[in-house]
Amino acid sequence: MSKEEKQKLGNQVLEMFDHAYGNYMEHAYPADELMPLTCRGRVRGQEPSRGDVDDALGKFSLTLIDSLDTLVVLNKTKEFEDAVRKVLKDVNLDNDVVVSVFETNIRVLGGLLGGHSLAIMLKEKGEYMQWYNDELLQMAKQLGYKLLPAFNTTSGLPYPRINLKFGIRKPEARTGTETDTCTACAGTLILEFAALSRFTGATIFEEYARKALDFLWEKRQRSSNLVGVTINIHTGDWVRKDSGVGAGIDSYYEYLLKAYVLLGDDSFLERFNTHYDAIMRYISQPPLLLDVHIHKPMLNARTWMDALLAFFPGLQVLKGDIRPAIETHEMLYQVIKKHNFLPEAFTTDFRVHWAQHPLRPEFAESTYFLYKATGDPYYLEVGKTLIENLNKYARVPCGFAAMKDVRTGSHEDRMDSFFLAEMFKYLYLLFADKEDIIFDIEDYIFTTEAHLLPLWLSTTNQSISKKNTTSEYTELDDSNFDWTCPNTQILFPNDPLYAQSIREPLKNVVDKSCPRGIIRVEESFRSGAKPPLRARDFMATNPEHLEILKKMGVSLIHLKDGRVQLVQHAIQAASSIDAEDGLRFMQEMIELSSQQQKEQQLPPRAVQIVSHPFFGRVVLTAGPAQFGLDLSKHKETRGFVASSKPYNGCSELTNPEAVVGKIALIQRGQCMFAEKARNIQNAGAIGGIVIDDNEGSSSDTAPLFQMAGDGKDTDDIKIPMLFLFSKEGSIILDAIREYEEVEVLLSDKAKDRAAILKGKMIPNYIINSNPEMENEEQASSENDSQNQSAEQMTSSSQDVDLVDQESPEENSVNSHAESAESFSPAEMDNAASISPSEQNSHLIETHETTKLDGECTDLDNQIQEQSETEEDSSPNVSWGKKVQPIDSILADWNEDIEAFEMMEKDEL
Repeated sequence: MSKEEKQKLGNQVLEMFDHAYGNYMEHAYPADELMPLTCRGRVRGQEPSRGDVDDALGKFSLTLIDSLDTLVVLNKTKEFEDAVRKVLKDVNLDNDVVVSVFETNIRVLGGLLGGHSLAIMLKEKGEYMQWYNDELLQMAKQLGYKLLPAFNTTSGLPYPRINLKFGIRKPEARTGTETDTCTACAGTLILEFAALSRFTGATIFEEYARKALDFLWEKRQRSSNLVGVTINIHTGDWVRKDSGVGAGIDSYYEYLLKAYVLLGDDSFLERFNTHYDAIMRYISQPPLLLDVHIHKPMLNARTWMDALLAFFPGLQVLKGDIRPAIETHEMLYQVIKKHNFLPEAFTTDFRVHWAQHPLRPEFAESTYFLYKATGDPYYLEVGKTLIENLNKYARVPCGFAAMKDVRTGSHEDRMDSFFLAEMFKYLYLLFADKEDIIFDIEDYIFTTEAHLLPLWLSTTNQSISKKNTTSEYTELDDSNFDWTCPNTQILFPNDPLYAQSIREPLKNVVDKSCPRGIIRVEESFRSGAKPPLRARDFMATNPEHLEILKKMGVSLIHLKDGRVQLVQHAIQAASSIDAEDGLRFMQEMIELSSQQQKEQQLPPRAVQIVSHPFFGRVVLTAGPAQFGLDLSKHKETRGFVASSKPYNGCSELTNPEAVVGKIALIQRGQCMFAEKARNIQNAGAIGGIVIDDNEGSSSDTAPLFQMAGDGKDTDDIKIPMLFLFSKEGSIILDAIREYEEVEVLLSDKAKDRAAILKGKMIPNYIINSNPEMENEEQASSENDSQNQSAEQMTSSSQDVDLVDQESPEENSVNSHAESAESFSPAEMDNAASISPSEQNSHLIETHETTKLDGECTDLDNQIQEQSETEEDSSPNVSWGKKVQPIDSILADWNEDIEAFEMMEKDEL
């Protein structure tokens, strides 16, 4: 990239900042944030509550404080001086409002300290801020004292929220009842609090922040050296036991390493290195970073990643581990190129999981650090893409609006303060030359909010004991630790293509949708092996798939009621790698099920027989389809029925003249539902009814199904499709045999008979029904209602058991899960509890035709546990050769179930 183009892009960043900052000052100040779609300020209490997101707002002109040091970095010193005067004149920190301790620390306290750091720098230069006399520092000290009551816990971990005016304890505070906080919330204080202590000489702030970090370190899971997402601030028990590098934990790791850089305390580096070894051992699956369970780190906790982990490549650069940083960054960039922005969460095959994007800056941060480390102009092109996307998709007349859905490009009336604090800072620094910045950026460290703290603080007011309070370190053999503070000239001697050589294998990773570590997949391909079977691709009619399952230790058990159980016995797998693949396969089914339940629930539909002699009296409960004409939004479809040939509808129909203009009857099985729909539509059918091929199945006893697509675009299917179980389907088939001409109505709910019969020649007894007939109708109606209730009660789905191999019947923990026919994330509903113990089998029950069609999904889902008394009612159980107390086994199972239930909540 030429110097001229770099300068042009840098100027573009300046213009973009002016657009955002100028509109905030014009339309929103002194409010905390700008609402860019309505061109007004967001004031806490005057807008509808957004829940925890609003805890960052404290009526203290948040965006202005968060932007202070950005103004200096962008060489807007005159605007900086004006902004500092406004903060000193207008901002009140004594408001009766409950705020997040974490957000207030990183945004407001960090913003004041960053502003103070650069104010004294400018004053020393002699041109600007000559009047400044540490006023911002005094405000920071005032705020620091307001936050200190949050640390009044037995553990030293702070409460997550505090009232700026009334603190924690007073009744007026309206807070202080919380018991849990996130790891990052308690572990992201040391930089700001230590800087406040070093600047002012008041050691109490650094002491409190160190105590919180010490407690988190002591509570780490000792066998894995990982920490969970949320912790009880009173007892120190982990509440959420999944662990990753994204939301809830991210900046805890960041601050351990940066506390070493800023403060020079070796204990922080040792702790970071210990955690980093665990992260690279368990969480890192290059280029992916997947959450795991802290007690069972070989077991993935979910199959999606959140956008906040985009900071991690930048942290890896600071640590000196460049290769995985390049890999993960490249994967994230491929996702951005696919969706224009990084979705708030995305799956391991790079589909959108949560579609929002609140203009997060973490990816720009990592891009800047990677460019600094490698000097590779590729990262300038990445930055250029970010600028173009922001201007093309997020820019609005009054600023930049967050994306409500990256898939549709819809906006949200929101521009968070971190957008100005971080995004423009990192983008400008990416394109700026050293002479473009009025101070040496290398003399400062970035906080997690990109505020600048001077490195000379490490030798100032060192009243804190340097004694190494860290204990029980793991001996680590990691050559990377030699590169704690790497010099890029040493790392990349005469090799400008180093980063490119690492990126090259990953350039198509998103399009290929590789499900797991790319390196391992590539090794498999080179050795002639195929990539592991994905749950979404599995078809029980595919002999090759069945063979793969067998190799993974997964067996199929066909039940009498037409269901299929999937059971994994790790000990029966061909190898430990195959056992791991099997575990991943089962886990995918659970996660995809959870996702499907949230995305694709549809209500039941109705098939009403309206021809003689039924005249609308017979209403059959039908399962809906996730494709084709939506009967809830369009007029019902009415027509005569005709059987298709072939009956399974899996190939071009041989009797198109019989189904043209009619509703085609097709049998379940042999191919995907969408394929059946296309075949009958091409033959001229106006609708389709799929009849279950499991003889005796009924909506009275089976959970209601919905038919899913085939994982491809199904917009071409324009006709309505409904599903009937065998019993209900037989009613139509019997009617055809007896009356030949059978007309039905497909609708979202049963229609009134008067509307159905309007304009028709009908027998008198239908019109002038006698009291007996009316009573029969009423009874029939009541029975229908009871049946409907029964359907809702019985559609509790199948059992998913954890069964001991030695005694599968005597003891089991049962929970209800969703059955599924399709195993693609967009189509599947399934859930199970899995334990990695080889003594336990992992069971997923699905309907047999689930495997034949790969399409149906269950609408209802419940997670239930049998009572402990029921578990203990069989004391004489053989538990295999290894004797284990029943309480221990139940505790282990319950822990797994609890973990998976927690995953269901999908909370950031």
